[in-house]
Amino acid sequence: MDSFPAGAVTLILSLLLILLSASTEAHNITRILAKHPQLSTFNHYLTVTHLAAEINRRQTITVCAVDNAAMSDLLSKSYSLSTIKNILSLHVFADYFGSKKLHQITKGSTLTATMFQATGEASGNSGYVNITDLKAGKVGFGAVDNDGQLTSTYVKSVEEMPYNISVIQISHVLTSPQAEAPTAAPGQLNLTTLMAKQGCKEFGDLLKGSEAMDTFNENLDGGLTVFCPSGDALKSFMPKYKNLTAAGKTSVLLYHGVPAYQSMQTLKSSNGLMNTLATDGANKFDFTVQVDGEDVALKTKVVTASVTGTLVDEEPLIIYKIDKVLLPRELFKPAAPAPAPKAEKDSEDAPAPDDSGNATADETASDNGSVGLYGGWLTAALSLCLGVSVVV
Repeated sequence: MDSFPAGAVTLILSLLLILLSASTEAHNITRILAKHPQLSTFNHYLTVTHLAAEINRRQTITVCAVDNAAMSDLLSKSYSLSTIKNILSLHVFADYFGSKKLHQITKGSTLTATMFQATGEASGNSGYVNITDLKAGKVGFGAVDNDGQLTSTYVKSVEEMPYNISVIQISHVLTSPQAEAPTAAPGQLNLTTLMAKQGCKEFGDLLKGSEAMDTFNENLDGGLTVFCPSGDALKSFMPKYKNLTAAGKTSVLLYHGVPAYQSMQTLKSSNGLMNTLATDGANKFDFTVQVDGEDVALKTKVVTASVTGTLVDEEPLIIYKIDKVLLPRELFKPAAPAPAPKAEKDSEDAPAPDDSGNATADETASDNGSVGLYGGWLTAALSLCLGVSVVV
């Protein structure tokens, strides 16, 4: 078989490299806005309020930036930093709206959810923004809790990465009574109230009246991360919980708190052992943070729980929801390891068992992920170009 021209081989390999790099490239809102000096104040406050890190970890998002003059009007009102964060959270949509989509809104108007809902301060529809195509090239924006008034208009597209991130400029800061309401200082936050409001009532009820509650409150000012098990997870765990001693119950509750503010970005970068409020030196109540792409898991010697969402993110407090109760090895017996596999030809290639006795198939898949996803493309391309069979 005749070989392809060298130029064709180079072109195909270049396209494959572009495909590989594009699939792993993540957006960075700080870098995007840094190229536009007129948006520097908005960019600065995304950083100091820690919204930038939250934006960067989202895969589909729209950021409505305002220029320095509009930010000056906002800052002249002397809002606290936490209130400014709420207001700017209203400018981050949980959906992709590029310039073309904004001018082709079905029926001319739509509602979109914002990051303001994740703060724990939004109630009802106050975390939604109305987007209306006003024709003649104009698009209006208004917070739903602002009597439907469109207080800002579309100015231009800043940068678009379909369908990952769209950064657009709007004329004015969005006005919202809920977002502008005074925010409680960290020490005044009521953990159990926030949990009940955001779907974590069951864990909050366990904390109420427990000795662990004081420890959680004492750590609020300095920084606190709470991992809140879902209601279903707690329901199935309650028989075991009731059999624990008073000290054991306190330790389990404290095991779900970390004495530091751990944003999702920080959580992912830690990717290792993490101490908890229950850690006392003698019995080291810790767990391991495991990161796989956008997925974050908390692994004890007994159970592995997945982080399924963020309920509250208001530095220095952040509350995550997890799908299982964290069981410390100091109180619960680790699962027995699986029986040793029979001697077979391929036994050396079998994945090792994890702490629960199950084969770590996810880890095996992760190790071979790049080959599994692109190996077929690469093999086919090289075989086509070189006229030979290629093994990846």
